Amino acid sequence: MTALAATPYAGASADAIAHHYDVGNDFYRLWLDATMTYSCALWAEGDTLERAQQRKLDHLIALAGAGGAERVLDVGCGWGSLLRRLVERHGVRHASGLTLSRAQAQALSAAADARIAVHVENWSEHRPAQPYDAIVSIGAFEHFAQFGLPRHERVAAYRRFFTRCRELLAPGGRLGLQTNVKGSNVRLDRRTATELRFVAERIFPESELPWPSEILAASEKLFAVRSVRDDAEHYARTCAAWHERLAAAREHATRLVGASTVEDYLHYLDVTVGHFRRRHLGLLRISFERV
Repeated sequence: MTALAATPYAGASADAIAHHYDVGNDFYRLWLDATMTYSCALWAEGDTLERAQQRKLDHLIALAGAGGAERVLDVGCGWGSLLRRLVERHGVRHASGLTLSRAQAQALSAAADARIAVHVENWSEHRPAQPYDAIVSIGAFEHFAQFGLPRHERVAAYRRFFTRCRELLAPGGRLGLQTNVKGSNVRLDRRTATELRFVAERIFPESELPWPSEILAASEKLFAVRSVRDDAEHYARTCAAWHERLAAAREHATRLVGASTVEDYLHYLDVTVGHFRRRHLGLLRISFERV
């Protein structure tokens, strides 16, 4: 048995998360929208980036059936845009968020709201006093399996997540999940493979994208799938918007984090647009119901 298999894998380490998400709140503020939402938007004609992100949040809240709920959990809460949307626009009484990024947690704590609680904690360690009515997870699932794990170990890692979510949910509760996946176009040339490895090693260490089939296999007999959609083109547009905003703020960004980091991020955002357009990557939004 390999060392990786000896201990159940519960996602990327705090150090790996910090490598990416703790680059600096001010840096991300330069090129994300005003809500600080760092995940694929849901676009409609004439949208600004901020409006497209708000539409995405509303969509995931609907997938989870979280509107008007008493207690909702956000796994991988980022800078708290979903938590704020839940309590400010959807009548949720208590919204809890999990993150391993101390920079994100500090930003959330600074904007105190008694209806919102943030925990610097892995989902596998979270032990609430009461079950949740709904769970939402946006852009965190990609960190739940390590690059290089064989398929059966990836599925096992994902199944531990689904098992934990089922334990955390009240009967009939739903999980709204958004995640990048490996795309339907599996013919990679050398340049594409090199670009994907750059993103995996330099931008998102200790992370791996699932195949859609792995997600479904991992959720079997734990959750019923209510709906699935692939919005790869929406992530291409989102990354293009981020790239444009970061390029426009390059000088300021360089003063904050240095030229090398800025160039890495510009490259990552630029090549990612192409990967989504060519369907080397996909973006799934899935509604699960506890069974």
